[in-house]
Amino acid sequence: QVQLVESGGGLVQVGGSLRLSCAASGRTFTNYALGWFRQAPGKERELVAAISWSGLSTYYTGSVKGRFTISRDNGKKTLYLQMNSLKPEDTAVYYCAAGRAYYSDVVKTRGNEYDYWGQGTQVTVSS
Repeated sequence: QVQLVESGGGLVQVGGSLRLSCAASGRTFTNYALGWFRQAPGKERELVAAISWSGLSTYYTGSVKGRFTISRDNGKKTLYLQMNSLKPEDTAVYYCAAGRAYYSDVVKTRGNEYDYWGQGTQVTVSS
């Protein structure tokens, strides 16, 4: 079992920055690929960024490339999402998720590949 708790959300102006954190507890953190998803009101949940268990492989959805950076600290059991140049369309509830890697160092890009989810943190970008 893995428990995930997000933090770092809030209200920010257009062009501002936020850093989301996701603290994990439970089983070995390194056995899991990790991802950040978001869901805006009236929209489907989408993958924002993903990272392999080693951190060597990453994935970003097109709308955040060059603005967001995903990273992980396996020693601290923490996942991060640095978000820069924020836009109103980034407004959403952001969720971190963990999926068993089964010793394969790949990113996971589908929601159904993830086994554990956090409760979410609200990010609001005001114009």
